[in-house]
Amino acid sequence: MICIPVVASTMEEALSQMERCFSLADVVELRMDHMTDPDLGTLMRNKKGKILVTNRSGAEGGNFVGGERERIEMLKEAVRLGADYVDVELSTDVSLIEEVIAEVRGSEGRTKLIISHHDLRGTPSVRELRARLSRCWRLHAEIAKIVTKANSFQDNLRTLGLLPYARSSGRAVIAFCMGEMGRAGRVLAALLGSYMSFASLEKGRESAPGQLTVAEMRKILRVLHPGGSEAGSRW
Repeated sequence: MICIPVVASTMEEALSQMERCFSLADVVELRMDHMTDPDLGTLMRNKKGKILVTNRSGAEGGNFVGGERERIEMLKEAVRLGADYVDVELSTDVSLIEEVIAEVRGSEGRTKLIISHHDLRGTPSVRELRARLSRCWRLHAEIAKIVTKANSFQDNLRTLGLLPYARSSGRAVIAFCMGEMGRAGRVLAALLGSYMSFASLEKGRESAPGQLTVAEMRKILRVLHPGGSEAGSRW
């Protein structure tokens, strides 16, 4: 599936981007941490497809500036409002993650939990990557997301190696590298079975460095895998 993040500072801008994204994406990600005065209820009332709600902490590359309680309460509200996915960082206090887990369980399958880890500095060893993945699973992640920074092209290979490793045990995982050296790896992740791939609506709307536009992503995927697609994805 291709997910397009809504990166907007105002509600008006966010609603406008959502309208465009739903026709191009399998999932639309609401990056609440980029909005100065978000109204999640209004955003969810304009839901026209699958929505992922993220409120990324500064420690993992996000823009949220409030307290942890406030940040997590917004994710819990997203579950109650019918979000298809919520993303909570592995670095979050375990007691707060458990609150999100309880809220997700109360949704009776409507919302899926993504537990994510973002390494902004580089890509660790295969052993460490698998250890981080295991920590996500121990916290009952339905989908684990591991993103690292590629400082060389070879870094992509270590992170992408998590995809067959996880799929061999029947688990859903999102794994790729960010940064300019990670651009090719983003495409390969989609081909290797990453549960989601992220692409921006257009140039200047990226939620992370090295992100391709959705037009670029779909064009490359069609060239590399003509007639193919991810499950449910419109390549």
